[in-house]
Amino acid sequence: MPNLLDIRRRIKSVKNTQQITKAMKMVSAAKLKRAQDRVVTARPFANKMTEVLAGLAERTDENFHHPLLDPRGDERYLVVLITADKGLCGAFNTNLTKAAQTFIASNPGKQIEILAVGRKGRDFFRRHGANLAGEYIGLTGKGRVDFSEALEVARDVIKRFTEDKEIDKVFLVYNEFKSVMQQRVAIEQLLPVAPASTEAVILVDYIYEQPPAEIFAKLLPQLIETQIFRALLESIASEQGARMTAMDSASKNARELIDSLTLNMNRIRQAAITNEIIEVVSGAAAL
Repeated sequence: MPNLLDIRRRIKSVKNTQQITKAMKMVSAAKLKRAQDRVVTARPFANKMTEVLAGLAERTDENFHHPLLDPRGDERYLVVLITADKGLCGAFNTNLTKAAQTFIASNPGKQIEILAVGRKGRDFFRRHGANLAGEYIGLTGKGRVDFSEALEVARDVIKRFTEDKEIDKVFLVYNEFKSVMQQRVAIEQLLPVAPASTEAVILVDYIYEQPPAEIFAKLLPQLIETQIFRALLESIASEQGARMTAMDSASKNARELIDSLTLNMNRIRQAAITNEIIEVVSGAAAL
């Protein structure tokens, strides 16, 4: 049975941990507000841009070709996996790595490379011997991301797809922010840009001042850059929400553990006092 000194030391240690988890929760709450505002601002533009360009791609002439639109084979995949640089955020990173593993397992016979954005995903697949095409560390760790950083990732992906022609399809795996308590793992095909289905296309007459080649050459790379930027913003907001929830649970668990240890300590003290009283009474009776 532990003595009182050991229990007091453990209670003090748990209280110190509780102070850290509470502080981390407050920091994540502050970062979450800023990240959520940026996500809400970026979503309408990204969604509308995707809708318009997908509709245009559906209605272009069959003789028109663009490197980001033209379908290729179905053998070589690049998976852009966006994870966190840090832990202590519950199952945030685990869900992403599991989703990537499931995607790889569901495509047997394919040559799949991982472009890791985030230290946790990089470390996981490096330990498991996956084929890493590249890595971007430190983009999400500071709690915000600039468009220039997303631009660097997007240009790397576009270069691999168009100039080097190393891959046939590009998929994006990230956590989509729903709420503080809920984040959804999303797997989306990034390249080639998939045309909208015939049912989803809204028949609108457009007047083109430039030829399609000039329009798509300018807008399609911007679409990829915008999609990656939005995915990074979604991931940062999801990470802060997951960390806030995890630290709140950790603080509650610490409080319960402190209550349990305090109760155990009081019982031991009461037992020691009872034993002392019994010894005093027994000694008095013996005299």
